[in-house]
Amino acid sequence: MLRYLSWRIGLAVPTVLGVVTVVFLLIHLIPGDPVDAMLGESALAVDKEAVRHRLGLHRPVAVQYGLYLRRLARGSLGRSLAGGRPVRRMIVARFPATIELTAAGLLVAIAIAFPLGLAAAARPRSVLDVGCISVALIGAAVPNFWLGPMLMLCFAVWLGWLPVSGRNGLPHLILPAVTLGLGMASVLARLLRASLLDQLHGDHLRAARAKGASEVRVLLRHALPNALLPVVTVMGLQAGALLSGAILTETIFGWPGLGRLTVTAIETRDYPLVQGCVLVIALTYVAVNLAADLLCLWVDPRIRASAGGE
Repeated sequence: MLRYLSWRIGLAVPTVLGVVTVVFLLIHLIPGDPVDAMLGESALAVDKEAVRHRLGLHRPVAVQYGLYLRRLARGSLGRSLAGGRPVRRMIVARFPATIELTAAGLLVAIAIAFPLGLAAAARPRSVLDVGCISVALIGAAVPNFWLGPMLMLCFAVWLGWLPVSGRNGLPHLILPAVTLGLGMASVLARLLRASLLDQLHGDHLRAARAKGASEVRVLLRHALPNALLPVVTVMGLQAGALLSGAILTETIFGWPGLGRLTVTAIETRDYPLVQGCVLVIALTYVAVNLAADLLCLWVDPRIRASAGGE
């Protein structure tokens, strides 16, 4: 187990370094000047050049990249170009809101996907099956940038049941969590149905039926645990993807999280802040996928035996 964990962490290091490198190069190569965003285009050339030297932006990109890696090795993410505040402090202030929204979106996805997947697998090729899969397909087809404003318009503007934006308790969390979790729910529901249908024709389930077990018990007690492995694997990938989806959702609902901070940093060409936000998102994505792999080890003893034998 320890060897497997060390191997996975070793794979994560070049992955995160590659993400950081790509983001660093892209944010420096796209058109625009952060000094113009800070001082305005009407500022004097002398003042712009002074600020550019003070921030180290006059140096070649390769030198700036080397200095950035050196700061990362010391545990420093630098200071924001816009406000001069430490990037790490700004991220720590926003990160809990993103984790809260992502966890809520994951719970919404599970709450929708498991009933749909179980109901569809219990009556394959029936009206119930067609209805559940149709709902899942609709959820997959509707993009977040359309679903969010529609939910806001319906439940916040027309009905007045929920607040439009902000973060102040459960009412503010419902709409963005549903927007974020619906797409993931459709993927999990279809995967769970397919995995359950593969299990329902197994010999161990025939033996359970022969012993007099009801179909509900066969489905929940015998088929579901064996069908969870691919679902848990994809759930880990999708949970990491929710972090990137949260960027758009947070912007729509004015949720004060890391995604909205990233969008603001990109708009102002705040290099250190963009790099810090992407680094934290990448590390979180890797950590979530590692947790999903460890959960698969716990769910399936065969994988645990294989990992122990490496």
